[in-house]
Amino acid sequence: MSVPDADFSPDDSQVASAASRTPRDVLSLYHRALQARSADQLAELYAADAIHEFSVPVPHRPPVCHGREAVRSAYRTAWAKDPVIIESLENTFVRQAHDDPEVVIGQWQIHGTLLATGERVNVNGLLFLQVRDGVIVHSRDFLDGLEAALAKVA
Repeated sequence: MSVPDADFSPDDSQVASAASRTPRDVLSLYHRALQARSADQLAELYAADAIHEFSVPVPHRPPVCHGREAVRSAYRTAWAKDPVIIESLENTFVRQAHDDPEVVIGQWQIHGTLLATGERVNVNGLLFLQVRDGVIVHSRDFLDGLEAALAKVA
């Protein structure tokens, strides 16, 4: 069994151009955009015709985004309504798929605070990214729906 590389983070020289990015680089950049709540930074990680699937219903997001601009729009709308301030994002594990070098799998946990109450929350997620030529062509996004729902109701 290998040790998870939960602290993986590429340096700027590794992510300078899309073509040179590995799937792990893209996952790290995805997490940076998520923590910054930057729909533009996130969307630029996607191919123009990419598919982003939310495998579990997520408030304020469509079940599937077709294309980079749909990703940008969905996240811009969702983050405008999100009641959680993200303070940190921690990788639980990151794995490269053995049978497909384009696929990286990452489990993460967001630590944050509810805007309305100041209560601390933790939300877990799992992300499968298929990365080709340094951009996401397909993603499957799993969010702990119960934790997310409780955070929004609290």
